[in-house]
Amino acid sequence: MLKDKTALVTGSTSGIGLAIARIMARNGANVVINGFGDGDAIEKERSGIETEFGVKCVYSGADMTKGDEIADMMADAAKEFGAVDILVNNAGIQHVAPIEDFPIDKWNAIIAINLSSAFHTIHAAVPGMRKKGWGRIINTGSAHALVASPFKSAYVAAKHGIAGLTKTVALEVAEAGITANAICPGYVWTPLVERQIPDTMKARHMTEEEVKRDVLLAAQPTKKFVTVDQVAEMALYLSSDAASCITGSMMQMDGGWVAQ
Repeated sequence: MLKDKTALVTGSTSGIGLAIARIMARNGANVVINGFGDGDAIEKERSGIETEFGVKCVYSGADMTKGDEIADMMADAAKEFGAVDILVNNAGIQHVAPIEDFPIDKWNAIIAINLSSAFHTIHAAVPGMRKKGWGRIINTGSAHALVASPFKSAYVAAKHGIAGLTKTVALEVAEAGITANAICPGYVWTPLVERQIPDTMKARHMTEEEVKRDVLLAAQPTKKFVTVDQVAEMALYLSSDAASCITGSMMQMDGGWVAQ
């Protein structure tokens, strides 16, 4: 399905990003993975993708808060593979705190990684996509791209920004064979979600089980976490020719959250 295509997925050394990188590789795409983590574990994932799926997989340790490192990553990918055909902006971090206590450095980091990095990658990828007359830009949004929750000012602001960026880019490239969409899941059980539980416990004076039941899943009528594989399957679909007329869309995968 994706043979001779190249997919670059930011924030893909674990969780949603890794699941997306693997499904792209499984369907024939060469992949560029990116993120932080233990070097040996990352190499195991990288080499495992190559061995399991018979594609080429390279790793970039580019810091998503640094525009020059992002530009270098995109240039290296284009040099290695000719172009980035499928760009998945998935890198993200989270911090939970009341607005008056929200650390300035956390705000800056969340906006940089969750929003500005997507601008930098898209800025670099679009010329190559235009030249080929084909491209897929997939941004990991969130239900928080559409609605807000308390204590998540930076994250909600960044994800609302992703929604606006996605729509604007979709309009600009609509006649170039390029689509731009955002996947907006509800709560997915990932390391990012797991790590925010202690902060939410502190902010809301709750136990862990209360946070899961009364905060995380309270908004999702299905009362189930979205899985990383479900998000990856959506990314694969948006990369297919069947989705060529889907652009500028916020693809909700939130168990009915935003429908309420």
